Amino acid sequence: MADDTQGTAAPQPGTAPSMNLVGQYIRDLSFENPGAPGALLAGGGNPAFNVSIAVGVKKQNDEIYAVELTLNAKANREETILFNVELVYGGIFRLKNVPEAQMSPLLMVECPRLVFPFARQVLANVTQQGGFPPLMMEPVDFAAIYRQNLAKLAAQQQQGGAAAPAETAAEGEKLN
Repeated sequence: MADDTQGTAAPQPGTAPSMNLVGQYIRDLSFENPGAPGALLAGGGNPAFNVSIAVGVKKQNDEIYAVELTLNAKANREETILFNVELVYGGIFRLKNVPEAQMSPLLMVECPRLVFPFARQVLANVTQQGGFPPLMMEPVDFAAIYRQNLAKLAAQQQQGGAAAPAETAAEGEKLN
């Protein structure tokens, strides 16, 4: 049997890039229902929702990173606030042997994509427990948002704005 690898060496055990989700946590959860119980009984038209999401990354040590999603959701009916919820949901990731060029996309796209469904479920549960239909957020395209943020950063650098490296700008980047 012929060897088809011809010049490509297999990665040595322990040197291949790897990413592991070590744990997940809720760091902060706040639910305000200022009009209860009256707002729940009043009925009326469909509420207007304002939802935002931000991604933050904190390096814990050489291999461990905490990636946190901050979700804010507010529902209004005309001038009345129905509810306001803030959730900071995090994942702890172990990254080994990841090339530097791949760190930022991995931390700002893939890690948030892994923990988002769990954060979305917490948000749905808390709004339902507050007496409202569960708030089901649409999936977020973290890759598209990351590309938009890189384009904004490049434009700022061309205009002579803050010339921060992409790695620094990615930490704590606000995603809309």
